[in-house]
Amino acid sequence: MRRLVLSAATAAIAITAGCSALGKAAFQQPIVNLKDVAVQGVGLTGGQLAVKLNVYNPNGYRLDATRLSYTVQVGDSGNNVNLAAGTLDSQFTVQSGDSTTVTVPVSFTYAGIGAAGRQLLNSGAVPYRVNGDVTVGTVVGNFTVPYSATGRFTAFGGASRQ
Repeated sequence: MRRLVLSAATAAIAITAGCSALGKAAFQQPIVNLKDVAVQGVGLTGGQLAVKLNVYNPNGYRLDATRLSYTVQVGDSGNNVNLAAGTLDSQFTVQSGDSTTVTVPVSFTYAGIGAAGRQLLNSGAVPYRVNGDVTVGTVVGNFTVPYSATGRFTAFGGASRQ
């Protein structure tokens, strides 16, 4: 009886490990892009932005995200300025083959936003990079996956991916 229980436990562990490996191989990373940035308020040293990220799920099943970390940098490659960084611990769901918009409240300082503002005034657009990781629960297990996207934010057209 003891040998039967041990064999069943070993088989269960092997099956779980095999399914997890297959699940990771079949899992496609969500695609995260900057959609929009809106000023929510300003103060003496900085303010609040609402950064909208578009999260696309290329998988054939829904993703239940439990955590999203982010870093938003603006400027060209020689002059990147960290605009914001943080973690969003609110749960959100992205259906199979669909997108959802996640709004992230971001605090900023005038030093970071000033560089972006000058570049926006000079050229009409600001290059950006958004990266981080997202933790998702799927039918095949939980995954924490990195994401990274670059694009240009224009004063009139919003964000576009490069």
